[in-house]
Amino acid sequence: MVGGRDFRRRRAVLAGGLATLLLAPATAWAAGGDGVRSGGGGDNPTAERLTRERAWVQAGPLRFGAEPLAAVESAATAAAADATCSISATTATHLLLAPTWPEVAPSGAAPSPMTLSRYDDQPALADPEQRSPGLFFNPGVGMWQLDSAGLGADVTAATAIDAGSAAREVAPGIVAAYCTALSAGRGAAEARATAWRPWHACDDGACEDVFARLGSEGVTTDRATSRHGGAEPRRCTYQGTAYDCLYVDPAAAEGEDAWTFPGYGPAPVADPFYAFRHAEGGVAYEVRYWLSADSGAGTDVSASRRLGVNARTALTWAAESDLCDTTAGRGHC
Repeated sequence: MVGGRDFRRRRAVLAGGLATLLLAPATAWAAGGDGVRSGGGGDNPTAERLTRERAWVQAGPLRFGAEPLAAVESAATAAAADATCSISATTATHLLLAPTWPEVAPSGAAPSPMTLSRYDDQPALADPEQRSPGLFFNPGVGMWQLDSAGLGADVTAATAIDAGSAAREVAPGIVAAYCTALSAGRGAAEARATAWRPWHACDDGACEDVFARLGSEGVTTDRATSRHGGAEPRRCTYQGTAYDCLYVDPAAAEGEDAWTFPGYGPAPVADPFYAFRHAEGGVAYEVRYWLSADSGAGTDVSASRRLGVNARTALTWAAESDLCDTTAGRGHC
């Protein structure tokens, strides 16, 4: 699976004979830089080991969602056209597709764009107040497991899930790395390995195996797996501002859904949440917001990550009561 650190504690001014500045109490009331901080976690060697061990894809048809495939082909074609080396749109497409099955669908089923990582279970990723086991910030998201420690540092879960925006994030980097390696005199296989270096599932050759199969067998399209993999684009209001948001419910996952089973990995299955980008004080954050009706907690809860920061290093958690899903008429409307 594939940073900023100055999160501000909310300060309150207490009225009285003398105004006194205090650090925020254990509960805060706004997403962004304010709230209770979790963090201090590092990489998890167990997560990397599980990724490698489960990477090899079963024999049989390689299935891929029809809408996601169209998005990958579009992004790959654009990247090939801008490449500094000679690369066909088909080769670029296969380069993009190859890591997805080893990362999230070793069964060969269609990778789910909604996939949330299940191998990183560091306490730093969980609600420090333990209001529900499903209040958990899974760091790897989507078919390419865009992770806040690497390729997903500057994107939200909503961007990583959407097959179109995720493919556009991944394609230029993969093609550029491939071309740079070729220009340095490396062979095609070594250049592919260089392009796939951000994905641990590719470390031992599983992606090269898939790449060869794509060339000889092609892809079988799955029309039941859509661009968002079962997540639902919505409109939300939060703190008086309207946002495009994405409602992410693991129970609605399309395509490979093994990751939604409780025993699949050590990390919790996240409760359904809303994902959106939020700005506060000129700083951009990824926000995941859980309604109490979805989590069972006594309050709504948000977890915020400053874009560019590894979620394992710093998250802020806050009790909330300010999100309205205006599309579905849910929340505080």
